[in-house]
Amino acid sequence: MKLNIQNSNLEITAGTPSQFPSFSLPQVAFSGRSNVGKSSLINTLLGRKKLARVSSAPGKTITVNFYSVDKKLYLVDLPGYGYAKRSIEDKKRWSGLTDGFFTARNENDNSLKAVAQLIDMKAGPTADDEMMLEYLNTVGIPYFIVVTKSDKTNKTDRNKMLEYIKNHPLVREGTTIIPFSSLKNEGKDEVWSAIMNYCD
Repeated sequence: MKLNIQNSNLEITAGTPSQFPSFSLPQVAFSGRSNVGKSSLINTLLGRKKLARVSSAPGKTITVNFYSVDKKLYLVDLPGYGYAKRSIEDKKRWSGLTDGFFTARNENDNSLKAVAQLIDMKAGPTADDEMMLEYLNTVGIPYFIVVTKSDKTNKTDRNKMLEYIKNHPLVREGTTIIPFSSLKNEGKDEVWSAIMNYCD
C-alpha cells in the first residue's frame, strides 16, 4: 500500500460511542497515558505540526479522533488515561469511550488491525500501561510498543528501559518495540513500517 501522507486530515472527532464511524478501511489505534506524546507522534508521522492538537492541559480532551491517511487507512487517537486530576465523571466517560471503541464492533468488523501502545521512556510502564497491556493480551488485539521521548535519557538508561520493557511479563514475546523522539525525528520510519505490516 502506497500512501500520500500529505493527503491527511482529521475526519471525525467522536465524544460518544454512538459517533464512531462504520469504516471498512484498516485502522491503527494509538493508546497511552495523558502527556505520553500521542499527538506529537501523530503529527510527526503525518508531517504536520498541528494536525493533532497537543493539549496544554493533560487529560483535558476526552474524544476519539479519526485521522484519514490518503483515504486508505485511519490513525485513531484514543483519549489519554491515568490523569490523576480527572473527575469521576470524566473517568467514566473515558472508560465508556475506550471500551466502546474496542467492543462496539460486530463480528464481521476486522478494521482494527493493531494498537500502537505508547510508553514514556523515562517513566517506564505505569500501572495504567500495564492494565492496558493486560487488556490487549486478554482480547487478543495485535499491538506494538512505541517508547516515546527517547531523547530524554542517556544511552545507558535508554538501553536498560528498552530491555526492561522487552522482558516485561505483560509484553508478548516478539513484540516490536520502537524508541521514538518527535524532537529528533527518531523512529518515524520504524513506526510507519509497523503500521504497514499490520495494514497491508
